[in-house]
Amino acid sequence: MTKLLPNWQQFSLKEKIGQTIVVRASGYLFDAQIRYPEWEVPNHQLQRWLENLNLGGVILLGGSSAELLMRSRQLQSWSTTPLLIAADIEEGVGQRFSGASWFPPPMALSAIAAKNLSLAREYALKMGEITAKEALTVGINWILAPVVDVNNNPANPVINIRAFGDTPTIVSNLATAFIEGAKQYPVLTTAKHFPGHGDTVTDSHLNLPTLLHSDERLAQIELPPFKQALATGVDSVMTAHLSIPAWDCQYPVTLSNSILNGKLRQQLGFEGIIVTDALIMGSMTKYAPPEEIAVMAVEAGVDVLLMPDNPEKAIDSIYKAVKSGRISETRIDRSVARIWQAKEKVVFSPPNSLFELFDPEATKITESILRDSLKVGGNIPLQPPQAQPVRNLIAIDDVLNCNFLDIHTPAVAIPKKLGYQLQIVARQTLAGVQLDTRDTLLQVFIRGNPFRGSAGFTPQTQKIYQQLIAANKIQGLIIYGSSYILDWFCSQIPSDLPWVFTYGQMPIAQAIALEKLFNLAPNFSDTLSNHNFGF
Repeated sequence: MTKLLPNWQQFSLKEKIGQTIVVRASGYLFDAQIRYPEWEVPNHQLQRWLENLNLGGVILLGGSSAELLMRSRQLQSWSTTPLLIAADIEEGVGQRFSGASWFPPPMALSAIAAKNLSLAREYALKMGEITAKEALTVGINWILAPVVDVNNNPANPVINIRAFGDTPTIVSNLATAFIEGAKQYPVLTTAKHFPGHGDTVTDSHLNLPTLLHSDERLAQIELPPFKQALATGVDSVMTAHLSIPAWDCQYPVTLSNSILNGKLRQQLGFEGIIVTDALIMGSMTKYAPPEEIAVMAVEAGVDVLLMPDNPEKAIDSIYKAVKSGRISETRIDRSVARIWQAKEKVVFSPPNSLFELFDPEATKITESILRDSLKVGGNIPLQPPQAQPVRNLIAIDDVLNCNFLDIHTPAVAIPKKLGYQLQIVARQTLAGVQLDTRDTLLQVFIRGNPFRGSAGFTPQTQKIYQQLIAANKIQGLIIYGSSYILDWFCSQIPSDLPWVFTYGQMPIAQAIALEKLFNLAPNFSDTLSNHNFGF
């Protein structure tokens, strides 16, 4: 049964303010499954918020796609007013919720675009279309994608390969194709992070970055993809937590009226929803108290506050600002009207059958993108070991928070079948790797990620890899994730050392990379399920 929108003009002031708030919630059904208790409250509190605060929406993370279907129904049932249900699904629903389609990082399309732009655009359009369809299937109606930042700084710790490329032309072409694909379904899309987070070396999850570019440079590099996204009809724009002195020497973008109203609204003509990046990020929490941040964001022209520290306190602080005359109620009404226009686009009906998730076309496209963006070098193929012992050394960012590596996944199972002994090390413990006598297959899983503070390649880790290379024990190399890390390795390794690079880290990317490195039959990993490797 479709849920109908009420008349927002009949809401009280606090109920209208509530519509401007989107809170974080676990995608899992039960409290015992909550993985981030600092940001995800227990169900009894979340239900109370949704029943009593008239919140505008939730942003979800965690859980399987099947569980998310039930979770989204549960959350909608708790709220009197239909909810916007959002998720950071830049690489497909399966990036965050297992079981759905998980595409390679957007920058994989940049590698394809360098050879065939029309093919890359076709892939981007299909990514947008399939992501939107699967999102609706599990109850998500607000896609917090695409990333339209131009990542022209290889040391960027947080955007990195989440971007579609490092030039405004490529990013504009591919991001708009993604939006066009998603627009075929009644979901909302988001261009982020305005006006561009690609040329920073500071992670805004931790601290406030400063972009020292001139107005002319911003107009030339950072802004064109946003202009194209707006022209394509993107529904919302997410602010970047950045300081840009050339535009505002006092306030960061999220809190700047001169940037959000002056640049985005008036100069660029955007009429949709302006949403903040998460307000619990260090760049904001270190700037001012959370209640003041909420008020300042509304003053600046923000329509939706994403993940304020406490929604009750945020609503109360904005309410007091209106009652004191600091903010006009008309200002709140303008935001709610934009939110309502967006909600009217969304169909508030029960999610579709889960069978909609199992689309053979999505699997085919994922594999095609991975194969078309694959890079190889050295004397391929690597011959499987003839003598023991040899090791499969896997270096990974975070062993305890990894959803793509297990005993059955190809990066582990294929080398095991070929005679390699497994050794997995986290990035933080890489220094403990012994320079022993074993020949080594080195597999490196590394890409930019939030809350890490660097692109994952510190001088300390570089030194360890240099020692392994100097010991002349590395037989072959596979890099999963960042092409910037590939560039560094290529400057260090012998020219004949066999290597493979793939942008993806998911199991299908592992299988394709290993099959290429060892010249195995396609889908070799499919046969592994018939073997017991003694794990």
